Amino acid sequence: MEPYRGGKIDGIDKGPELGLWELDLRSEFPLLFVPHKETRSKIPHSEAIDKCSDCAGKGEIVCPTCNADREPGFYKENQMFKCPACYGRGLIAHQDGSDTICKNCSGKGVLPCVTCTSRGLVKCQTCQGEGSVLKRSVAIVKWKTLLTRKVSAASSAASVPEEVFHKAKGVQLCNTQAYQCNPAFFADSYFLNKFSSDVIGDRSPVPPAARIICERHAISVVPVTRVTMAHRNSSFSFYIVGLSRDIYIKDYPKQFCWGLCCCFDWLSI
Repeated sequence: MEPYRGGKIDGIDKGPELGLWELDLRSEFPLLFVPHKETRSKIPHSEAIDKCSDCAGKGEIVCPTCNADREPGFYKENQMFKCPACYGRGLIAHQDGSDTICKNCSGKGVLPCVTCTSRGLVKCQTCQGEGSVLKRSVAIVKWKTLLTRKVSAASSAASVPEEVFHKAKGVQLCNTQAYQCNPAFFADSYFLNKFSSDVIGDRSPVPPAARIICERHAISVVPVTRVTMAHRNSSFSFYIVGLSRDIYIKDYPKQFCWGLCCCFDWLSI
């Protein structure tokens, strides 16, 4: 909503108001699979002129300073306030007993309202004094990537959190992209076929007011090596995860060492 200052508008006389799914938003489309994007688009032929409800179309409202206690729509003009400099005397008293005319109120002892100069009315901020507002419908369109992730780890790597696998680099076995992806097929692996079907079956639900643009289905194998180290009567284990050989140590403050861990020196890597 904004003040209407005259001119032509894009109203229903130009054509029927378009529905949300009829809007042409191709220029706003983000790259596929971006995490999030939001845009606002004016709906064609949705503009209309309406009387400002805040001022009832008058362009002015009652002054909130000098008419604060008045009923809505009623006001009183020429209300004055006692001058704070001379306390309403119009004169300034001096220590020698003399008086001079108060410069703040020019000797009147009163001052007009600082908000409306005692008119009793001020310009309506909603319509900026125009009395009318221009209304239009705006569509808020959001693009969002919904993720469904699944990890199937060997028993020896069961203690490695799933987020570690998500960040690690692996060997990609499948990467398909379509409006609606189907489960992948591996001729020599029942396990991978079932795993792919489970992921597709557990895809994130689509909200009723949303539509799918595209899906992508990817399967990767992340190698994991468990290393157990012992010294005298103590031992501990850590994991080398992914092709980039990231280090994961359970309960270790930095968990990922990114190639700087002294473990590599011990292993002579």
